[in-house]
Amino acid sequence: MTHEPFRVEIPEESVVDLHERLARTRWPEAETERGQGVPLAYARELAEYWRTSYDWRKTEARLNALPQFRTEIDGLGIHYLHVRSPHPDATPLLISHGWPGSVVEFLDVIGPLVDPPDPADAFHVVAPSLPGFGFSDKPSGPGWTAERIATAWQTLMASLGYERYAAHGVDWGSFITAIMGETDTGQLLGIHLTMPFARPPEEQVELSQKDYAGLAAMKEFQQQEGGYSVIQTTRPQTLGYGLTDSPVAQLAWMVEKYWAWSDHDGSVEQVIPRDRLLDAVSVGWFAATGASSARIYWESQNKLALGPVAVPAAVSNFPKDGRMPQPWIAGRFTDLRRFVDHERGGHFPALEQPDVLVGELRSFFSSLA
Repeated sequence: MTHEPFRVEIPEESVVDLHERLARTRWPEAETERGQGVPLAYARELAEYWRTSYDWRKTEARLNALPQFRTEIDGLGIHYLHVRSPHPDATPLLISHGWPGSVVEFLDVIGPLVDPPDPADAFHVVAPSLPGFGFSDKPSGPGWTAERIATAWQTLMASLGYERYAAHGVDWGSFITAIMGETDTGQLLGIHLTMPFARPPEEQVELSQKDYAGLAAMKEFQQQEGGYSVIQTTRPQTLGYGLTDSPVAQLAWMVEKYWAWSDHDGSVEQVIPRDRLLDAVSVGWFAATGASSARIYWESQNKLALGPVAVPAAVSNFPKDGRMPQPWIAGRFTDLRRFVDHERGGHFPALEQPDVLVGELRSFFSSLA
């Protein structure tokens, strides 16, 4: 396998086109009640900021300050960050994002991971872009399931010379990382997950109040927030036309999730700065991944085996994220070493609680050394 250096270089005409499209937006009327989606006033405010004040080139420079590469795995071009620690004995760490994320989600945690105060806590970080996301290629045919991505990540780490490594995942990255644990043949030191899933055990187990509260919250989520998943699971192509043609559609579709799934008191910008929100949206817009990123739902939603995982595992639960009962998780992850319920945080810990996430990764993986 060859690993070609890569730089993000969005043409200036694409930036100008974005600004022109934003200026020509045909807006709907305001919502008639709260809860119908992103409020018109906030959508207009954010779109105007994106058009007149947000500087994509700063984020592009942040990405290009890190070593980036592209390689081909299973016939598909894969983009990834590969940031080696200055400490040669650092632990290799694979980190996997989900939807609606991308590798920009990890920009604030990579530095502390690769060059911590204590060299014993250092990691060599590998952060790939999922197929159809960011600067990886878009699959031209079906079959890029979560299982296939997990195999691709195993191939990637082996091709980089890492015989033993740790892995962390959020959202779809959590599912992919767990699948790597299902199929591991000795490469994984351990895995750290947010939002792991497991099936109820055949035998009845005692659940705590937190377990019942987590199940109730997940049921409410499915009823109140699950529409995006149904659409992306069943009609990703139809959705993709609007997201690819209209930057405000892409903006609203993504920001709604950052608002709904993060832990704040009414304003998402309390926990995720406005520019970080627009970093995520801008990657989706410039890479035109509205349809291709949604297809992971078509491929894998409700189709995963959720098989047993025997490698050492740790779970970080954040209160605005999904939480399954601990006995269910322990039934699937048979070497569950750490299960932490945090007081604050949501679905995007690298953006909302970067220090907490870095501390969890250090604590767990240092315990496996």
